[in-house]
Amino acid sequence: MAIFNLGSINIDHVYRVPSLPRPGETVSALDYSRGLGGKGANQSIAAASAGAVTHHIGAIGKGDEWVLEPFLRLGLDQAHIRSLDQATGHAVIYVDAAAENSIVLFTGANHAITEAQIDKALEQAEPRDWLILQNETNLVAYAAARAKALGMRVAYSAAPFVAADIQSVSASIDMLVLNEGEALLLLDALPEFEAGHPDLAWLVTLGSNGSRYRHGTEVTQVPALPAQAVDTTGAGDTYLGYFIAALDAGRTIREAMTEAAAAAALQVSRHGAAAAIPARHDVDEYLRNLTPPP
Repeated sequence: MAIFNLGSINIDHVYRVPSLPRPGETVSALDYSRGLGGKGANQSIAAASAGAVTHHIGAIGKGDEWVLEPFLRLGLDQAHIRSLDQATGHAVIYVDAAAENSIVLFTGANHAITEAQIDKALEQAEPRDWLILQNETNLVAYAAARAKALGMRVAYSAAPFVAADIQSVSASIDMLVLNEGEALLLLDALPEFEAGHPDLAWLVTLGSNGSRYRHGTEVTQVPALPAQAVDTTGAGDTYLGYFIAALDAGRTIREAMTEAAAAAALQVSRHGAAAAIPARHDVDEYLRNLTPPP
């Protein structure tokens, strides 16, 4: 089995600030760092860190190949990442003393992916392989439809949240992934959506209240696991990458949610996004040391 991810690749510019700036306010940063980010890159690194065979489909600007070093280190397939004559996507991230964040995103090369690029990547896929999608690239609906036609399983992380984008992919996805706020926004914008998609699985992350998975009448809820949070950037991406990797390896829903919760707990205890994603052995050790077990 394998995981394919049509995902964003960003350069994250992270500023640690005493408080998030209000409109019209200038604040002095306490620290600055630069590194790999993007929801797609984070998810792929998490899946590969969990042990899954992972193929990333994406694009960067020429001269920014350094951002892919974590992919190389993990053995993550880069064959379907194009280098283009335009800026790599990037994010400006402010993180305050309470580990809350505010993000400004520039899409750049992430929106220059082609249908031919997606088709070429998915030629390697087999039925029941996973495709992960989110809203930081173009051609999301196209990729979802292609994957569905190939018999793949499709998980769609609906962020950044746009209700119309969810409608456009709803016929081609197996799992909708949202945080609690996004789930409320969806049901407010499209009140009939849930009733109209009875076969769709929902995975909703609930912050400090853990996560909930629902498919038909099956509901599984797992609490958040203990963590000393210093930076919540990328926590949801880490969770999803580990969750899909666990399902791909044959784990149960509850087992997958527990492994994902452990990975997210470790990730938020470190600074950064992609650089903070834990290795498989760290997650296993964390779970072994939990008292009482989840």
